[in-house]
Amino acid sequence: MSTLWNKGTTPDTLVSAFTVGNDREYDLRLAKYDIQGSLAHIRMLEKIGLLTPQEHTLLHDELLTLLDEVTRGVFAIEEGVEDIHSQVELALTGRIGEVGKKIHAGRSRNDQVLVDVKLYLKAEVQHVKSRVVALFEQLQALSEAHKEALLPGYTHTQIAMPSSFGLWFGAYAETLVDDLYVWHAAYRVVDQNPLGSAAGYGSSFPLDRDLTTSELGFRTMNYNAIAAQLSRGKSEKAVAQGIAVIAATLNKLAADCVLYMSQNFGFISFPDELVTGSSIMPHKKNPDVWELVRAKANRLQSVPNEIALLLANLPHGYHRDYQLLKEIIFPAIDTLHALLDISLFMLKHIRVNRDILRDTKYDCLFTVEEVNKRALAGEPFRDAYRRVGASVANGTFVPHRELAHTHKGSIGNLCNAEIRAKLDALLALFD
Repeated sequence: MSTLWNKGTTPDTLVSAFTVGNDREYDLRLAKYDIQGSLAHIRMLEKIGLLTPQEHTLLHDELLTLLDEVTRGVFAIEEGVEDIHSQVELALTGRIGEVGKKIHAGRSRNDQVLVDVKLYLKAEVQHVKSRVVALFEQLQALSEAHKEALLPGYTHTQIAMPSSFGLWFGAYAETLVDDLYVWHAAYRVVDQNPLGSAAGYGSSFPLDRDLTTSELGFRTMNYNAIAAQLSRGKSEKAVAQGIAVIAATLNKLAADCVLYMSQNFGFISFPDELVTGSSIMPHKKNPDVWELVRAKANRLQSVPNEIALLLANLPHGYHRDYQLLKEIIFPAIDTLHALLDISLFMLKHIRVNRDILRDTKYDCLFTVEEVNKRALAGEPFRDAYRRVGASVANGTFVPHRELAHTHKGSIGNLCNAEIRAKLDALLALFD
């Protein structure tokens, strides 16, 4: 096993295999960011006199070659190499000689992996944000398209009051804005440069951390060297919280769709090619996609807790426990991407039943409308409530289906433009 920390002894193969685990596999997705971190670091090393201009040029050009290999998908962590950091340094040394060994001055693998993960998480937060915005826009478009189509509203899973597809679709759009507030908070946590904290206690080299912060595009830095190391796990947990709130929204949307697709409801449907069948029941059109969205989203909501348990009871400073964070957060991000993509795809093909409330079983949805109508005419609300309740009980209630919901956020005033403005103001914060 080739390692940056080898001092002449050969690690036991069983110990090496156990301690490295799946790290090499997960490190490949960090390759781009490790090279970007190294490019910023050597720029700083030249400025403070630890590299000559010629050495910097040599290293810079070879790092760009490695970055091109990553982009083209031909870069690999070689068999027997411990991690991405070792691979980059060994590749440089093998290609350009002794100057490759100078690249590690003033940093540790601890702040290297912190930089890599934070740059990776920043990129993923932006990518997820764009998919959430696409889903938001799809939901708002559906809200406008179906704002006149009425839908039963439920409390306690009992028929309650009139709703509409416009209100339902629009609700999930606005909820995604709330989710992006948490997502933005996660972005601010990861958008801080830890490079220069070394092993967690700084360095005797005169490092220019302002330069690397600027070079890497971080908004600010983790100033305190120990605080930078404390951000290991905290960054992943912040992103996990963002993942969990988006997953909670997708979970509830999926649960609604599963229910509304049932023949007992029949509120929505999808083309036959987007549903599945039964091996023995020819009539079945199963909502497998939404059931899996519901289940996978539930699993994602456990990710913050899994990270919290991994981090529990660790004193400050680096611990190898942190290596397992990649095995938690990387697959969670992949799953979130998949859920957003499939939800967006399914909603593009949703079919809405616009005649639901013609069925007499929904007559009682309009009891509140009748109570309010009487109260507006001057009858005390509680008296109107009792009279309408009595008419329902004795079977004489006749619904008046005309609706006059005008206040902001109601069936007749969805405020989709105001909700869009809320999103736009939030998106500006990411910039």
